Amino acid sequence: MSKRERPGFRNVLALAGVSFFTDVSTEMILGVLPVFVVQELGATRAILGLMEGIAEFLNYTLRLASGLVSDRLGRRKVFVFVGYLLSGLAKPLFAVARTWSDAVVIRSLDRAGKGIRTAPRDALISQSVKEEKAGRAFGVHRTLDQLGAVLGPLIAFVVLPVYGYRTLFLLSFVPAAIALAILALLVVDVKTPPREGRLLEGARKVLRGDFLLLLAALAVFNVGAYNFSFVLVRAEELGIAAASVPLVYMLINLVHAGVGYPAGVIGDKIGREKMLCLSIGLFAASSALMAVLSGSWLYAVTLALVFGAYQGVYETSYRAVVPAYVPSELRGTAYGVYYLVLGASFLAGMTIVGFLWDAYGRVAAFAYSVAASLASLALLAVLCARRGRSP
Repeated sequence: MSKRERPGFRNVLALAGVSFFTDVSTEMILGVLPVFVVQELGATRAILGLMEGIAEFLNYTLRLASGLVSDRLGRRKVFVFVGYLLSGLAKPLFAVARTWSDAVVIRSLDRAGKGIRTAPRDALISQSVKEEKAGRAFGVHRTLDQLGAVLGPLIAFVVLPVYGYRTLFLLSFVPAAIALAILALLVVDVKTPPREGRLLEGARKVLRGDFLLLLAALAVFNVGAYNFSFVLVRAEELGIAAASVPLVYMLINLVHAGVGYPAGVIGDKIGREKMLCLSIGLFAASSALMAVLSGSWLYAVTLALVFGAYQGVYETSYRAVVPAYVPSELRGTAYGVYYLVLGASFLAGMTIVGFLWDAYGRVAAFAYSVAASLASLALLAVLCARRGRSP
């Protein structure tokens, strides 16, 4: 793709603005949703893990479909818009949820929207700038995205004590509508020639060599992974009041935002695989802390800091690493396959960790997460050796 065909960082910033307002909308809800589902709707931790796992599996499955089709049509923006629209319409429905099964359906609809938009959006970001600046582009996008994730929980902290959960859920549509307006008016599509042939032909072309080893390493990691929801449940167990749990989530997202852009810049300079290894090491440390800390709300703050640092480095690095492994015209397909593998393994991880926590206690659950992280690091070390880089 020639320089003249690239819209550049202006497009990245517009997409980052879309993500900023979408994350304000989403994180207004997610900071309180685990406690709402467990306490008000009566779910167990295993059900909470299953809900998040099902939602993320649907999310990642649809990333493959939308990535394949966007490559086939040579268009990105329409998929991005439809995905953001579905998520924006789904989240206010939590206001009418009466059982945990209702929450599972709504959460899945929200994540379906994310699945439809993500692979085409990431392909659009990567095609908006030169490949050697991909880490910086994803870092900029991730940082603004996470600033929205800081503001969202803060809004929840202010609104929740006065108006309650259900009004908060309804208000989440306001920033979502702003995001849709920015997307429609300011984001420029990057069109590529439509691809001929069978739909899955591109998937076979990317599933080879070092890209396949990268997928294996991250699949092993995700089989032991969990998301912020378990950290928030643990924070309440450590003495954080339910009304203050959104502040713990805000702290996670604040750290996440603070390290996202530097992680991208450093990854461009020293190697994105190295930053990926760093993020998995931070996750292993977070899991060890989840297992051993008890007795003080200050430990919840420590967990939030470490988990937020892991997320900031990981969320930038695991997306920015892909362009070096696949050609530009197959980016949508590659991201789709990538996310499908990660989603399937994450579904298993959330379910297994939640089950172990309920059945055998937190030490067993998070020791398992540490073990999966170390196995993933070993595979990444092999990948770095194959590519001539020290991990």
